[in-house]
Amino acid sequence: MHTLHNDLLKINIKPKGAELCNITSVKNKTEFMWQADPKFWGSHAPNLFPIIGCMKDDSYIYNNKSYHMPKHGFARHNNNFTIKNQTDTSITFSLVSDDELYKYYPFLFEFEITYTFSGNTLTINHTITNSDEKTLFFSLGGHPAFNCPLSKDEDYTDYYLEFEHSENSPSYVLNMDNGLLTNETKPVFKEGNKINLRPDLFNEDALIFKNLTSRVVSLTHKTKGKVLTLSFKDFKQLGIWAKPNAPYVCIEPWLGIADNETTDQNIETKEGILSLKAGSVFNASYSIEIEQSHLV
Repeated sequence: MHTLHNDLLKINIKPKGAELCNITSVKNKTEFMWQADPKFWGSHAPNLFPIIGCMKDDSYIYNNKSYHMPKHGFARHNNNFTIKNQTDTSITFSLVSDDELYKYYPFLFEFEITYTFSGNTLTINHTITNSDEKTLFFSLGGHPAFNCPLSKDEDYTDYYLEFEHSENSPSYVLNMDNGLLTNETKPVFKEGNKINLRPDLFNEDALIFKNLTSRVVSLTHKTKGKVLTLSFKDFKQLGIWAKPNAPYVCIEPWLGIADNETTDQNIETKEGILSLKAGSVFNASYSIEIEQSHLV
């Protein structure tokens, strides 16, 4: 386990998948991250690369050849992340392509994740370097899960997600049998910029947004105010998810999206896929700000 801390917060990061697993108040010991109870969901905040969600038949086609790809990609369970840089306030993990990864992702790359503290804000930056002589195709995302409710005397329904702008973007519906996107949508925003949390909200899996105008969302208690705010200016899509009746909520900034049921499985034309020219570098970050009132 790798640890960073300042006067306000302490974080722990697992070497496997370079996964953030704690954001804890130094003073009052409040834990803001979901603690991966396997009864519900055994992860904290997986890093999603080089794909988001499911691919049709867990595979894709590149240059007329089919390759296997697990849900959310291979980074989240990878044991080969190394520490590239570390200071008192930041740490950078690196995953470099190797012969084993090349068997199902035929690109040469370096994937870096940097966690950086600044006061009560944690920034997670992602850097992808294309070390190949051909264009690299990828998606990228975060999957942080936050405790909700935050204390035992509260209920899940005491909370809501508050977006920076009034929204009317629908959620795109997943086929729950195969994890693929359909063309069906459903309305979610009934109060302008709020989504009230309730135990059955995710009975039909994640809420998936392609066209939000907001790039800031806060987990908020109805009477006590904001708990934390996630800012995701570099990300185009957003997922909101939890297991039904589970005491957490995931706020997931994405650059990419699950395969549509109608896909031809060609990764070069996949919806939401990003391309990076040979020798080029790509950066994207999101931040988690913990409200000062919860740190004292």
